[in-house]
Amino acid sequence: MSIMKKKKKKDDGGALLLTTAFILVAVTFIVFFMAYTVDLPTASSKTAPQAHCATIQDGTLLTSDGAIITTGYDKWGYNYQSRMFNGTYCDAYRDAAWCQPYKYDELIMKWNDAWLDNKDCDGDDLLDRHYGYSGYIGSGALLTNNQSGTYVDDNGKEQSWNYFVKIVAVPEGSLPGAGNTWLTPKGKLIGPSIWGSFAIIQEIYNDTGTGDHGEQFISPVGPGFGKFKP
Repeated sequence: MSIMKKKKKKDDGGALLLTTAFILVAVTFIVFFMAYTVDLPTASSKTAPQAHCATIQDGTLLTSDGAIITTGYDKWGYNYQSRMFNGTYCDAYRDAAWCQPYKYDELIMKWNDAWLDNKDCDGDDLLDRHYGYSGYIGSGALLTNNQSGTYVDDNGKEQSWNYFVKIVAVPEGSLPGAGNTWLTPKGKLIGPSIWGSFAIIQEIYNDTGTGDHGEQFISPVGPGFGKFKP
């Protein structure tokens, strides 16, 4: 799942839109491996835990296309045991033809067990997502993306860019805000809404071609993950 960066400007409400260059804000296990379905922005309910959880070491856990998941990095750059991906944009999409213009953009993703666990406790032979909750809201799920690349500007000069973003599942009782945002139950801005149940809490963008540098958005609630744990 990805978004395209757009030229930076402020809208009438002062919301900051981000700058040039193609950027992946992705959890590619949900795009290719794990058949991701975005939750509707409604509260989640807790479910009872299972007594036994299968692990990757058991050799029985599968990707959505039926491949057995193993420990360590696979050939594409996924390490499900360590809950991270380290590769290129096209690696994340199995070197698909449509992504070739972005083939050399680098991507590092890290997530926690609420986003995608490294075990199966519900008995479906797939890695668990938001285990113990019916959906992501309130689960404490989180993700970071660190992306970088180069491009040639209109003067034929090579420029470089890098982008870092933190994304969290919003807490129970969060409220939809103006301009496609999420608010805390007390009405304080969390950040821009993304994928229905999630909010961006921090964005940092640097680009030698545009002059962009540093923080583009910091949640008024704070950029730390601790506030969003269940």
